[in-house]
Amino acid sequence: MNKKNIATYSQDLDRGRRVTNNRIRGPQSALTDFLASNNISAAQIHADYERRQRQAHQQQEQENAANSEAGNIQEDEQDDGIETAKQKKKRKREREKTLTNIKECKGSTEPKRRRGGSEGEDDHHDLFIDMYTKKKPLPGQLENCELCRKRFTVTPYSRVGPDGGLLCAKCSKEHEAERKKSEKERRKTIGREKRRQVQSNLLDGIVQIGSKSLQEQCIKEVANNIHEVDEFGDLPQSLLSRLSRILSRRRVINSRTLDLFLRPDIEAIDLYDCGKLEVDDYIRIFSIVPRVQRLNLRNAGQFKDEVFDYIMERDIPIRHLQLEAANLVSNEKWNEYFSRCGHRLETLNLAWLDYALDDSACMQLVRHCPNLKRLKLRKCFKVGDAALRAMSELRHLEHLSLRFLLPTSSIILADLIADIGLNLRTLSLENFIDADEQVLARIGSSCAKLTKLRFTENDLCTDVGFRTLFADSVIPPLSFIDLSSNRSIDYAAPDGPEEPIGLASAGFEALMDHSGSSLERLDISSCRHIDYESLSKVFDGEKQYSLLKDINISFVTKIDATVLAAMFRSCPLLIKVTAFGCFNVTDVAVPKGVALIGVPNAQESIHGGDVITNFRLDAPYIPDNGSSKLRIGL
Repeated sequence: MNKKNIATYSQDLDRGRRVTNNRIRGPQSALTDFLASNNISAAQIHADYERRQRQAHQQQEQENAANSEAGNIQEDEQDDGIETAKQKKKRKREREKTLTNIKECKGSTEPKRRRGGSEGEDDHHDLFIDMYTKKKPLPGQLENCELCRKRFTVTPYSRVGPDGGLLCAKCSKEHEAERKKSEKERRKTIGREKRRQVQSNLLDGIVQIGSKSLQEQCIKEVANNIHEVDEFGDLPQSLLSRLSRILSRRRVINSRTLDLFLRPDIEAIDLYDCGKLEVDDYIRIFSIVPRVQRLNLRNAGQFKDEVFDYIMERDIPIRHLQLEAANLVSNEKWNEYFSRCGHRLETLNLAWLDYALDDSACMQLVRHCPNLKRLKLRKCFKVGDAALRAMSELRHLEHLSLRFLLPTSSIILADLIADIGLNLRTLSLENFIDADEQVLARIGSSCAKLTKLRFTENDLCTDVGFRTLFADSVIPPLSFIDLSSNRSIDYAAPDGPEEPIGLASAGFEALMDHSGSSLERLDISSCRHIDYESLSKVFDGEKQYSLLKDINISFVTKIDATVLAAMFRSCPLLIKVTAFGCFNVTDVAVPKGVALIGVPNAQESIHGGDVITNFRLDAPYIPDNGSSKLRIGL
């Protein structure tokens, strides 16, 4: 390098330094700082804009090419007039290829075709919709978050918000966490409700495994949408009664839903909750159904004298009458009804009457109802010894069920059983706390046709009396026995006296020896003086009680898992076992189709097929033909 070149280079370097030193550097704006902090480049924005312009230009060119090609094909068809099969296939193939390229360039998938219309109309409709549809931003583009409105760069992993927009990374995490939490709570709620329903069904004696039958599902849907139902049509009485039970439990039987159960051709009405019915509703029942013969009204608080007047005026042929809580009917009206319509009555079931129906009304009942075969009086507050003495004249009575609240004489009760016991098939005596062994002796010597016996809540009869009742009597083998709560109630001596009070070991063994072969339901709950040796002897796993389906052993504290397992082996048809308060029963394996109630550790081991049991207090064992359900009426 010569001296001239060196001088020129030095001058240029000094000039560049002067230019650099003379440049003015001012403060940066807030927008510049924001763009720099969020890594937003103006050059990148300009490049993305040019790229989108190029793509739009290419797309427009392809659409124009497709339109021109379609026009050429149409002109060729018009010129040629006739098209060969090979040309037709080629034309369709090229047309489909062109349309596919257009849709791929738009970044969309093939839309669903409308029902009806030709293929060409669908394609034109799809193209028309695409022209006015807002496209979702592609990865790399900028978009505002739907929730926080913050601008972010779209990625392939950007999530869609509740309203169809995109979410930023932070809102995506929060939205996903909230979705998982709500889904978990929903599953938890559904699981809790399902477990509660299972436990409720178990208390009702229902084991439902698997899907419900079509009939059960239809009944459930009708009950869930009862306010949209106009009529039930020609449903049989069994389904009407089932629907009435469900709706009564939900307390939705009112003046409107009552009409669904009324038809002029039916002869039975079962309403299990009449709490929302008025006097006019009861009168409407008999005006629409004038030939009703079986009337069952529960919780009938507004059933008054006017209703009985209408029944007697229209001469309604009621033969089976069941009323509960009809406290507004006067004693005089009961007497009038028995005197005018009592000759038709074959069944009378009255409960929870605390205002009327005293001993004088019961005397009228006995005098004017000679054809009565079934009499059930429960918790009638004004009925006492005089009514018991009058009932001795009902010589055709076959079913008697009594539960009085007034004190009664053991002698009068024993004389009643001696007078009418010959024809009795079922006998139920509840809460007769003054009854002694004389009553048991009369039952054993008089009731030669008995199939059902209930004698509960007594602390005077001894174990010797119960053993004599079954070991030395004319009673045939029974299918139903309820001796619950027959025990000593002296809390100072929880193990009882030396001579056991109530049903104890000897009486229990005699009971099973006498009726074990025909027994279908057994209730010995709260008979806490039965010892472990007696239980092990009766249920040893080898003796077979082939008809026993339901047993209640609640608060028989000596029972443990060994006795319960042997009980399962001894009772092959067992369906329901109630074992509340049996604290020695733990971790027992429950056989298929058995409902074990009251043992929390055994609830989860219930398994098996569809077995449904319904328990009623006024009917014998009835198999439900044509279905997989088993009904036990007791």
